Amino acid sequence: MSELFSPIQLGPISLTNRVMVAPMCQYSAVNGNATDWHVMHLGNMAMSGAALLVLEASAVQDVGRITHGCLGLWCDDNEAALARVLKVVRGVSPIKIFVQLAHAGRKAASARPWEGGQQLPEAADAWPTYAPSPIAHNAHEIPPIEIDAPGLQQIKQAFVDSALRARRLGLDGVELHAAHGYLLHEFLSPIANQRSDQYGGSLENRMRFVLEVFEDVFAAVGQDMAVGVRISATDWVENGWSLDDSITLAKALEARGCHFIDVSSGGVSSAQKIELKAGYQVPHARAIKKACGMPTIAVGLITEPEHAQQIIKDGDADMVALARGLLYDPRWAWHAAAKLGATVHAPPQYWRCQPAGLRALFDSATTGAR
Repeated sequence: MSELFSPIQLGPISLTNRVMVAPMCQYSAVNGNATDWHVMHLGNMAMSGAALLVLEASAVQDVGRITHGCLGLWCDDNEAALARVLKVVRGVSPIKIFVQLAHAGRKAASARPWEGGQQLPEAADAWPTYAPSPIAHNAHEIPPIEIDAPGLQQIKQAFVDSALRARRLGLDGVELHAAHGYLLHEFLSPIANQRSDQYGGSLENRMRFVLEVFEDVFAAVGQDMAVGVRISATDWVENGWSLDDSITLAKALEARGCHFIDVSSGGVSSAQKIELKAGYQVPHARAIKKACGMPTIAVGLITEPEHAQQIIKDGDADMVALARGLLYDPRWAWHAAAKLGATVHAPPQYWRCQPAGLRALFDSATTGAR
């Protein structure tokens, strides 16, 4: 059996293979509401052959959006719009679906990537940004507002409320976004967090807010949803958040019942120095997996099926996540299964597309035709 296409358990959720569609911001929502674009995009990803689809970063507050086009799950309208999309997606695929809950922190109120991606000027219908400390991401940007004690409680409650909306929508799991320089990551990193209260200073204090959010969400959603965390394993900046810090956080999350950890990196500082190459973040996933027992997900320039297979076979991670690779090749998992001698789910309407010699590629597929 192909290791990449072997089953795996994330908490209470059983998956048929170890390929995950990573959360990918589409910047195509309206007031946080999913649109027809999401029907097409998620429907396409749901038929990729991956076992798990994680919805893009969904803001828990309107001020927590990266851009005007970011998906949200902070209000009834957001929930109803996403329910419409999920009904369509579930009608065409049995794929398990998680949501990534997020707050952009000091990186909020920005233009969409294809519109420059920079922080919006105040005159451009921007909104105030909030962060652990009043330190801008870049020197030319407007400094964020430091979150006070009542604000911290409001944000924690917002994560819980959004998680409960995810539960009502019948989603299978929640991934908390503590990576890429957004709010939860900002609390972890000494680059962005220079508080003098119980949420700043020592590593224990800087982890406190993330752990409290996790505990509250985990307690709120019950035992039948998976709850995990995406982290940036390193800031790639001297004296920033480090791999050793990530291992300490991973152990603390595991002790609190965390079902999985999704290992990315960077994003909190424009001073980061990253040498991009295939699987450049896999060593971080390997180190975290070695240090703790919960399932670990590797991501980042994993494009070839043989490479993904080797990551699982070598025990470097328990799953691999693809983003841009699946946008470029939405049937990546089909092609990977064909190369690795495995089978994969596909809708019966597509069974007849199997090339000659691959008649056993699709689960339960038959070759009969009239």
